[in-house]
Amino acid sequence: MSHFRRYAYAWITVAFFLGSLILHWLFGWYAFQDEALQHGQSPDAAGYLHEMLRDTFENWQSEFLQLLWQVVGLAYFLYVGSPSSKENDDRMEAKIDALLRITGGPDADRLVGELDRHYLREHGASPYGHDDRLAREAGQHVRHVAAP
Repeated sequence: MSHFRRYAYAWITVAFFLGSLILHWLFGWYAFQDEALQHGQSPDAAGYLHEMLRDTFENWQSEFLQLLWQVVGLAYFLYVGSPSSKENDDRMEAKIDALLRITGGPDADRLVGELDRHYLREHGASPYGHDDRLAREAGQHVRHVAAP
């Protein structure tokens, strides 16, 4: 997969950001020029640069920084770091481990162990805040009942 396709969303976001920044500065120059001419002055680059840096920083603070913090902060603190996000993943993993133990026969525990090592987990699913024994014994009761 190409580098662009892998990070297409990020590249599109950067393109939108740069395009909006360039248009902001371009139309800002037109407005600065018109205002200077209305006052009988010629527009100077130093005054324009000072004004546009101030306006850009104000916009950055009020919009981009706030939105960036909300998106990144909420994603990190509420999803990645929260017990509730881990609980759903662990619950699903415990169910999959149970299905592997039900259908995997004598190699089920070995298969779960290989998957755990491959994905850097230890001892199968251990649902956050739940009994680890339930996850480890999942499917064993059904296997005993289903056995002829």
